[in-house]
Amino acid sequence: MSTTLAAAEASVIASVPHELFIGGRWRAASGGGTLPVEDPSTGETLCEVADATGEDADAALAAAHETFKTWRNHPPRERGDILRRAYDAIVGRTDELALLMTLEMGKPLAESRAEITYAANFFRWYAEEAVRINGRFTVNEAGSGRVLTMKQPIGPCVFITPWNFPLAMGTRKVGPAIAAGCTMVVKPAKQTPLSMLAMAKILEEAGLPGGVLNVITAKSSGATMAPLIADPRTRKLSFTGSTEVGRKLIAQSAEQVLKVSMELGGNAPFLVFEDADLDAAVDGAMVAKMRNGGEACTSANRFHVHASVAEAFAAKLAERMGAMRIGRGSEDGVEVGPLIDDDQRDKVAELVTDAVGRGAEVLTGGEAVDGAGHFYRPTVLGSVPRDARLLSEEIFGPVAPVSTFTETDEAIAQANDTEYGLVAYVYTRDVNRAFHVMENLETGMIGLNQGMVSNAGAPFGGIKQSGFGREGGPEGLEEYLETKYVAMNLP
Repeated sequence: MSTTLAAAEASVIASVPHELFIGGRWRAASGGGTLPVEDPSTGETLCEVADATGEDADAALAAAHETFKTWRNHPPRERGDILRRAYDAIVGRTDELALLMTLEMGKPLAESRAEITYAANFFRWYAEEAVRINGRFTVNEAGSGRVLTMKQPIGPCVFITPWNFPLAMGTRKVGPAIAAGCTMVVKPAKQTPLSMLAMAKILEEAGLPGGVLNVITAKSSGATMAPLIADPRTRKLSFTGSTEVGRKLIAQSAEQVLKVSMELGGNAPFLVFEDADLDAAVDGAMVAKMRNGGEACTSANRFHVHASVAEAFAAKLAERMGAMRIGRGSEDGVEVGPLIDDDQRDKVAELVTDAVGRGAEVLTGGEAVDGAGHFYRPTVLGSVPRDARLLSEEIFGPVAPVSTFTETDEAIAQANDTEYGLVAYVYTRDVNRAFHVMENLETGMIGLNQGMVSNAGAPFGGIKQSGFGREGGPEGLEEYLETKYVAMNLP
């Protein structure tokens, strides 16, 4: 590592607060504890941040609860202006925030810059939506009265965000909550707290009143957040993460009958039909599979390709993935960074070993990278049998398993053969087939002839065990609003 790069890394880490943000104040954890933040490309500790206690979490919720009494009536235009200023600040600090993200999460700088843009766009979108929260006024069906509805903020929210998109998964929740007039307590993943702390600092500088946003970092999410979920002051829970953890949180939320948004696991099918433009399909596959090194709930998890083009598609994909440069994300030209930790790398290796043991063919990769860091080579597997575990389990790594089909309805059946239903990708030039497939896929989102579905103005979310609720677009704002109906008698 060059001296210049090392200095830049030290500077960006030092620029971010390492304390808790509660009630508009930066403060140490009440117990004085800290937790290390690791660089997944080296295994070395970057810095330490505060390790919140239950007392700290309670203080954060108390601040959110008290501040909501006034914030709920804060002028919508001013709420929007705060978000717009924060958007401008994030865009203006793209390079700094991207380096910070790369250091704590591992993704290459180009991908971190893309996430900064994506994350900022949620603040931009909801800055514009803050003044468009509308009810309705109509004559009732008898003509003797009126129906009035109004939209009001739901109240203090609890957010738990994941490590794979450490800024965007925050702005996607915080943006609409601020626009709606809600307050919140945010708990980022212990692996990647720095991006969220940077976001809190930016919102503080943008003029967000103290207590609207409270950020607590902690080693144990369960011990810290479970009391908040059970607290009657909390009115909304939003979680992005695994289905396993999501089930537990849903059960906990039932005690207070919380409004809940869950963006959970995925097992995205990528369907390539015989009439598809193969080069375009491979381009889309590179985006859908290798975004974030495969560590994304939207990542293409299994490739169902028509038997007549499967060999050609797999060969083209293997050539592209096999040529990707692996390394530390902050270095020039790196296209694939490390996985988040050794546990995740071991899981990926286990799934590949299982598939190969059942008869899959390794076309490229298929092994971990020796040395420091949690690296695994981009991998394409051909002739993957139906009973291979990686066709039913979420891989969350740079592995593309290719299996075949011969009929359209067979492809649909294979795609739907999962408890998950987040996103699917479809490549075909036949418009009639496209509509037949789209209407019959059991999934919340579809990329038709494109490998990217994420968009701040669109409703992101899934069905079945991929969760419920939507983030992004006008639908995302509705998640933070209650509808109040007034029956008006007009004699």
